[in-house]
Amino acid sequence: MKNLTGIRRDLLIGGILTALAVALPFLTGTRYVVTQTTLFFIWAIVVTQWNLVLGIGGIFSLAQMALFAVGAYATAMLGYYFQMPMVAAMLLAALATVVVSVLIGLACLRLRGPYVALLTLAVAQVLFLLITNDTDCFTNPESGCMPLFGGVRGFTRFGDLGFRAILKSKFYIGHYYVGLGLLVLATAFAIAIIRGPAGLAFQALRDNPGYAVSRGISKFKYQLWLFGLSAFFTGLAGAFYAVNFAAVGPIVFSISMLLFLLSMIVVGGIGTVWGPLLGAALLMLSDEAMREFGDWRDIGLGLILAGFVVLLPRGLAGLRFRLKAPSSAPAESGQSR
Repeated sequence: MKNLTGIRRDLLIGGILTALAVALPFLTGTRYVVTQTTLFFIWAIVVTQWNLVLGIGGIFSLAQMALFAVGAYATAMLGYYFQMPMVAAMLLAALATVVVSVLIGLACLRLRGPYVALLTLAVAQVLFLLITNDTDCFTNPESGCMPLFGGVRGFTRFGDLGFRAILKSKFYIGHYYVGLGLLVLATAFAIAIIRGPAGLAFQALRDNPGYAVSRGISKFKYQLWLFGLSAFFTGLAGAFYAVNFAAVGPIVFSISMLLFLLSMIVVGGIGTVWGPLLGAALLMLSDEAMREFGDWRDIGLGLILAGFVVLLPRGLAGLRFRLKAPSSAPAESGQSR
């Protein structure tokens, strides 16, 4: 009954937010607002899936930006070398990300805690070095020597979704709605996992793995399943990032960006349904507000994160529990959020 109530509440919240997002381009004619919101959609997809892995599955993975990069690079390479339509390239790139994530999971998920974090981060750095150290010419276009993985220059001019031909200078609105659609699908998948029977198994493995295993729940099997499926949307977000910006390079492996996205989950509320989206919105707005302050910008973001860790460890999504009496507050679990 509690799950049914939670699903109804999530559907209502999701419906309202989607309606507002659909109306946004009509409410503002500012290109900057639309394009920044599109970027928010991309990061929101990544953090909702990372939240499933970290907050629900209890997997301390730092490979999410590497998986994001796999989706971005696979899309660019399919378009650049094979002139593949971008829709097909994006889907194939997402499937390729799933394959890579399963391989990473097979190597990492038998470990525990910080060892998983260290090994997944090491895998990400290996991929980064593989790309940046790729200097041998694979092709020789007019622009000069082109390594197989693009090297430090990355890829450009590998195709688009066709909105430039249809919408002309308003092509970014088409990208906006594609990003919104992908976020809706990713969020629906996250809700299905968190509120469904599988969510109980994942949370049991997270909170009391010994008891969960004794009840016949295979930790490795379930975590590998979650790690692989969530990678599909992470790779799809990377693929759309490449198409949206019409360029992709080693910057997608940035440690600072990885930490920025991880902070979104912490600020929003780890293991909650809507926390990652709230955290992404707050930190992106804060980052934008402090853009003119130079180095103080990073200090300000750090203070925001520290403040939430100390004062609101359950994040923005946990605020509603503080408004209730201690005796009526529900137990801390993703299922009750």
